[in-house]
Amino acid sequence: MTQENITVPTMADMMATGQQPEVLFWVGCSGSFDDRAKKITKAFVKILHSAKVPFAVLGTEESCTGDPAKRAGNEFLFQMQAMANIEVLNAYDVKKIVTACPHCFNTIKNEYPGLGGTYEVVHHTQFLKSLLDDGRLTVEGGQFKGKKITFHDPCYLGRANNIYEAPRDLIEKLDAELVEMKRSRRNGLCCGAGGAQMFKEPEPGNKDVNVERTEDALETQPEIIAAGCPFCNTMLTDGVKAKNREHDIKVMDVAELIANAKDL
Repeated sequence: MTQENITVPTMADMMATGQQPEVLFWVGCSGSFDDRAKKITKAFVKILHSAKVPFAVLGTEESCTGDPAKRAGNEFLFQMQAMANIEVLNAYDVKKIVTACPHCFNTIKNEYPGLGGTYEVVHHTQFLKSLLDDGRLTVEGGQFKGKKITFHDPCYLGRANNIYEAPRDLIEKLDAELVEMKRSRRNGLCCGAGGAQMFKEPEPGNKDVNVERTEDALETQPEIIAAGCPFCNTMLTDGVKAKNREHDIKVMDVAELIANAKDL
């Protein structure tokens, strides 16, 4: 990808000029602060620009959704974080939210309504698929034509919200060879990061979950392991390194695949 300045308007900027974006892009903690996940954020923003989608972010007004606090058992902290976010979202009259993080997606979609925050929430793979269906986005195979790609289903995208086809449809549009792991879709195995496990060391055992899941992926003999979640990306990247395969297998987000195929 070429390195250039990317324009990302904030909701405050838009409101100041009397505009309302088509979607609010909820970046999430990972996409904001983790160096690897920032690349996913940039790839998605480049696609939004390419498809001429009017979007905005909250910028410094965005806070953690509260997902890790809730999963770790701190309901009080979750509700405090959620209420603060809902106040900001409602003040801007936000209607539609797109996010590249299934944890943010699930929390805002399914848990915010009970606290007064009801929005149309879509995962970035769903949104990209809708842009494709509407003819606003074109996807060419490019460098991924014929490549063997396996897709890991994030728990909060797949089993929690029944979204299985959108990411796969996008991978197939790249003219890639999509190979399924034995444990996929509803039977997919967690990468090991869910339930706030991302932020702590694993309990004693004979194998880390992310290594077990990476072995599932390696069985398909892929050239690329595709993910749709920044946490999964981290865990699978670590798994690939643990297996000493980082020299020949890449872990990439679906948005990165499309941005690279379009040479954005």
